[in-house]
Amino acid sequence: MTISMYQASVPPIVKCLHNLINILKKGAAHAETKKIDPSVLINSRLYPDMHPLSKQVQIASDLTRRGVARLAGVEAPAMADDETTFPQLIDRLHNTIAYLETITPAQIDGTEQKQISLPIGKHSIEFAGMPYLVSFILPNLYFHATTTYNILRHSGVEVGKMDFLGKP
Repeated sequence: MTISMYQASVPPIVKCLHNLINILKKGAAHAETKKIDPSVLINSRLYPDMHPLSKQVQIASDLTRRGVARLAGVEAPAMADDETTFPQLIDRLHNTIAYLETITPAQIDGTEQKQISLPIGKHSIEFAGMPYLVSFILPNLYFHATTTYNILRHSGVEVGKMDFLGKP
């Protein structure tokens, strides 16, 4: 049995983003229960030179939305990076998921060798479709989702491995 580019991209991305929503909900509940200003958690970072939680979520949204759009050969909708609350970050992820669910297998399947040009500043990185997915999109998603999880866990939010992995 083979796995298609669509199966390897949209379903695992959507699952990870749903899990991230649940983690953010736990963060919001923790802040409310412990009487912590939610902005403290949203602006927290693991180290001074790392992005805060809000930016981690925004990047996870951006790179998956834009990445899948590049594979599908369509333009991803723009999103402003202006979220400052848990509900706003959660809404952003819901909107990202809703967009990803508009992409069909026919748009993604067969893109293993498609040439992808990823603009980075004044330069571009060139990928074939499969390496772009498995060496760039997915690892970056998991990095930013893990970092979000770690910021909240380090801040005392009771999340565990199964919150990150979600239900099978």
